[in-house]
Amino acid sequence: MGLLKQKHLIGLKDISKEDIELILKHAFSFREILDRPIKKVPTLNGKTIANLFFENSTRTKISFELAERRLSADTINFAKNTSSINKGESLKDTIKNIETMKIDCIVIRHNASGCCYHIKEYVDCVIINAGDGMFEHPTQALLDIMSIKEKKGSIKNLNIGIVGDIYHSRTARSNIFGLTKLGANVMLCGPANLVPEDMKEFGVKINYNIDEVLEWADVVNVLRIQKERFNSNFLPSSREYRNAFGITKERLKKIKKEIIIMHPGPTNIGVEIDNYVVESDQSIIFDQVLNGVAIRMSVLYLLLSSK
Repeated sequence: MGLLKQKHLIGLKDISKEDIELILKHAFSFREILDRPIKKVPTLNGKTIANLFFENSTRTKISFELAERRLSADTINFAKNTSSINKGESLKDTIKNIETMKIDCIVIRHNASGCCYHIKEYVDCVIINAGDGMFEHPTQALLDIMSIKEKKGSIKNLNIGIVGDIYHSRTARSNIFGLTKLGANVMLCGPANLVPEDMKEFGVKINYNIDEVLEWADVVNVLRIQKERFNSNFLPSSREYRNAFGITKERLKKIKKEIIIMHPGPTNIGVEIDNYVVESDQSIIFDQVLNGVAIRMSVLYLLLSSK
């Protein structure tokens, strides 16, 4: 059994504050390794990890692959387009067949919300959720939290705004669970039909005025509008969205204090965020990408190393 209290990482809703802090602690140690000339350690030598991505991914997929290789694990990458899924094989049978080949861990991204809870019932290996439907994306939230902590030193009592398509965002949900457990004040902002009022049940505030949120916040995490998850009538035009909620050069310059800007990617430049903002000194978007490797190294180590 690994060093965390739980066997799998499916979401941050059920994880303890102590486990989050342990993941962050080890991630900062692994971050130092990534700055060395030789970035590889033998920590997971002999372990085999299967990456099963049923949805498109760039940052998350490459980040997990790098993390696995930096830890000296053997890696298998599943390609949906050339698999027996296309012949009618069920997800359950696919997973069970892969695990039968003596896999120690499955990293999975899937469009079905909550699929990881289902999968863990019929396999013995470790399951890591790399994003499932509109449910959770725990490692993205953990790397976001790490990036904030790296700049601010602590999460407690920070004012953190999450702006954009909250309704469809698994990243938003995981961030909410993780940040509130660590004592942050979280405020959501976006179009009313994309920021449901019932999100307040998670201990967050809602404000539909982006300028007020920017004045309040120490950190703003900007989310992509996920057009692939709803029809074109769900929102007004991209120009109207930008005018109402976009993090623009003009809005950033109006703020009379330092504020950290984040984005999990991919970005819709000129819609939810301007290129000027992405490239500004207040942006830590590229820091997030590197910290993603360190967080995933930490999670893999803590779940696959013996106590």
